[in-house]
Amino acid sequence: MSEHPLATLIRAAAAGEFPAADAGWRRVPPWRDGVEAVVAFTGHAVLAISDRVADDELTKLGVDGLGGAHHPAVIAALADGGWIDSLDSLLVGVGTGAWEARGTGGHLITRPDLAGHPRVGFAQRVRDDVRVLGRTDATDTSVVVLARGIGGLTELSFELDQSRRGAGGGTALVRAGLAAVPAGELVVAACAPGNAASMRALLRAGCSPVGSIQLFTPGRP
Repeated sequence: MSEHPLATLIRAAAAGEFPAADAGWRRVPPWRDGVEAVVAFTGHAVLAISDRVADDELTKLGVDGLGGAHHPAVIAALADGGWIDSLDSLLVGVGTGAWEARGTGGHLITRPDLAGHPRVGFAQRVRDDVRVLGRTDATDTSVVVLARGIGGLTELSFELDQSRRGAGGGTALVRAGLAAVPAGELVVAACAPGNAASMRALLRAGCSPVGSIQLFTPGRP
């Protein structure tokens, strides 16, 4: 099966090859039924939406590659009463394949007892093939969620046990999550800009920002 167009764009951006900063925009099909998105790179936007909205309607709404695609009025019109996620930074990282590594980052195992964690519930709503990982210590509720997410790429999300925060715990958790992904495989993560602790953890673990993303589920087909 061919790679989704958004995945191709993200993969290129991760390699330093961004779309032309032409103030323009393009549309691609959604990568998952019922989940749509607006993605912005520097000076260029990508709308992963169905064909229920025509191009001329998008132009009238003010969609462009200079911030217009993320305007609240645009996302509200596209969602049409449906659910709208927060506007997130889009970051990329790379799997290390060091699943059994005991060094920096530690070791994760499958943790079915964490299936009720809010991070897991959210992932199950908007992603596929969800894996729930955690520490070997059963008292540690830190969770890493790996799934087929944005553009069909491997997506990582995480949350550190509140009692274990500080001293680089978040960074170690992200590194452990990347160790559970095959070496060299691209990994994406979405993080709210205001979540400074998670953003710092992702950056310190080697992830890099490439753009922004906002998911939504349309209120009408």
